[in-house]
Amino acid sequence: MSFQVLFGAGGLAGWNLLKRTAAQQKQMVAADPVVTRSTAYFRDNIAKTGQAADLVSDYRLLSVTLGAFGLEADVASKAFIRKILESPQSDEKSLVNRLADKRYLRLANAFGYDLGNQTVTSDGFADRITQAYLDREFERRVGEGDQNLRLALNAQRELSQMAGRDSTEDTLWFEVMGNPPLRRVFEQAFGFSSSYGKLPIDRQLAEFKEKAETVFGSSSFDVITTEKGTEKLIQRFLLQSQLSEGMAASSYSIALQLLRN
Repeated sequence: MSFQVLFGAGGLAGWNLLKRTAAQQKQMVAADPVVTRSTAYFRDNIAKTGQAADLVSDYRLLSVTLGAFGLEADVASKAFIRKILESPQSDEKSLVNRLADKRYLRLANAFGYDLGNQTVTSDGFADRITQAYLDREFERRVGEGDQNLRLALNAQRELSQMAGRDSTEDTLWFEVMGNPPLRRVFEQAFGFSSSYGKLPIDRQLAEFKEKAETVFGSSSFDVITTEKGTEKLIQRFLLQSQLSEGMAASSYSIALQLLRN
């Protein structure tokens, strides 16, 4: 039986428990036989893939690969993933550059099949991918019991990776808006409905930035990606989720916490 991550009753209390126990519980996930077999197979075989076709034809390699980028739902879409991996990143009009969800671009960039087979054989490559897979697998197992906590963990990791990035503020906002799991956290924390995605893209950008000014006092990711900013976002997300899902014993007490945040 696979190790089940423990986080209590969920919600904000569950989030605080996860923060205290994440390191220890992640070690237990890493020691799970299912995980050790998957990561060992990846390390032993990824360097043998000379092209994208080799990777997508091996279900076990593909599962770890996509899991490392939070794209495990695409494991059956072999033709699409092959196109992503072979898409020339230097061409702004290529498929991988046109997709709003930049997780696909990160996937293609990490493997570098469009430039030959140099990346997957480089020192440390297999370790980086298997570590990313482990991080995501921990989040996935949290999600088996509480999807909101999984989204919170994902947001924490994604925002930490954005910190200090040499990108314009608008570019980072577009990346948030194009990343469904991360966007969900911002939408819920800001009190936006999913119908915001139907607005013109420039209007969406303006709405997200305006709300960020209200919540954080700034729409800059220099503020949002700080430990304090990220924690504020996650707490608002979890509290708003509790309100909308009726999880709390007292909606009034949660409303007060939101006002304090």
